[in-house]
Amino acid sequence: MKLKQKIMEIYNHNRKTYGSPRIYRQLLREGYVMGKKRIERLMQEMNIQTVARRKYRVTTDSAHTKPIAKNYLNRQFTPEKPNTSWVADITYIWTKEGWLYLETIMDLYSRKIIGWSLRNRLTRELVITALNMAVKQRKLSSDLLLHSDRGSQYTSYLYQLLLKKHGILCSMSGKGNCWDNAVMESFYCTLKVELIYQNTYQTRRDTFL
Repeated sequence: MKLKQKIMEIYNHNRKTYGSPRIYRQLLREGYVMGKKRIERLMQEMNIQTVARRKYRVTTDSAHTKPIAKNYLNRQFTPEKPNTSWVADITYIWTKEGWLYLETIMDLYSRKIIGWSLRNRLTRELVITALNMAVKQRKLSSDLLLHSDRGSQYTSYLYQLLLKKHGILCSMSGKGNCWDNAVMESFYCTLKVELIYQNTYQTRRDTFL
């Protein structure tokens, strides 16, 4: 019973997102000695299930003829100093009022989100607003690059003009290759499973509350 109570404590503390492998590893870190199969059996008896994934929405429109930048980042996800490698990406949030789109920019050195934007449409303004926020918050280095996918928002004339204005080198992933921006993909996965999927949003405004 004590072990079941501990399992439930870990499960609830992590927003019901931990399955048996992560709960097993957490128990080991806290000094509990038992087999992995035992944890799986106890979780089945307790009817513990992780939060399920929800609706899927494509956010990358690469069916365009605009110029594509090279992949200058080249999966180098651990820069030696801040403000040299930023990554950007767009994800989506389902509400009963319709889709809401989130764009974020992360500094790979600190893994901190330094710019973000929310819109109900996938427009260039979504990525431009986040970029303006990041630029205002940080002192830009001369060798700064910003990596993204090759979606039409990132290839738009105004977005590219803004990058050039601030001396930021544009880097883009290979076609359909999510591993080229793996850190942002991982961040969005965690954000959705541990926060967004825990809630049902009636309106887009509810996501701010």
